[in-house]
Amino acid sequence: MRLTKHHGLGNDFLVLADPSGIRPLTEALARDVCDRRRGIGADGLLYLGPGRAGAQLSMVLLNADGGRAEMSGNGIACLVQAAVQAGLVAPPVVTVATDAGRRSVTIAAADEPRSHTATVAMGAVALGEEDEPEWMADGVARAVRADVGNPHLVLLAADPGLVGDRGWVSALGRAAEAAVAGGINVELISPADDGGIVMDVWERGVGLTDACGTGATAAAAAAHRWGLAGREVPVRMHGGPVVIDLGPDEATL
Repeated sequence: MRLTKHHGLGNDFLVLADPSGIRPLTEALARDVCDRRRGIGADGLLYLGPGRAGAQLSMVLLNADGGRAEMSGNGIACLVQAAVQAGLVAPPVVTVATDAGRRSVTIAAADEPRSHTATVAMGAVALGEEDEPEWMADGVARAVRADVGNPHLVLLAADPGLVGDRGWVSALGRAAEAAVAGGINVELISPADDGGIVMDVWERGVGLTDACGTGATAAAAAAHRWGLAGREVPVRMHGGPVVIDLGPDEATL
């Protein structure tokens, strides 16, 4: 078995390329290879399969705990990078069938060796109609659910200093994931001086990660609703910055 390792802002994945669609993918395999002490180590295992539903490629993501996730912004960029490097597709635009629907990735070689820049069409962001009052306590000023093809809970920190306190974020994320059937991704945000936001993220089935593309997209949409940001939202995460463009029909990462 051949796996390749990729990361987007420190959000890391192992990619299993199987263009013929014959390689089995199991929860046990994901847990074994993603284990950072007994395996290779990663936030998730990406299966790069043959195209379907009019897309050039297909993607299945199993998180580090073996659970299946619908979509990942950094993950899909890593999968497309793996496909380009293997000669399975050609840039600049690559389409991928995911559990959240068809997505497109625009990819180009970067100056640094073995690196690429990628822009991901993330689809529409669906925000809950109202705040989630059960989470608006203990340092949380606002809370809303968001759907970016996968589920998110975006929390506005009452004290900006809480963003960056990874122990506090871990406890909050663990509690929220356990309380929601099927689990949920949790983003804690605060406004930044540049009109964007800073963000910490707890990913369902993984734990604290350095970055999350769908989480950044959900957080940007929530920040825009709350009047903290415009439609072009810089998001600073532990692993680095991204800019989310909240277009009228879909967001891009």
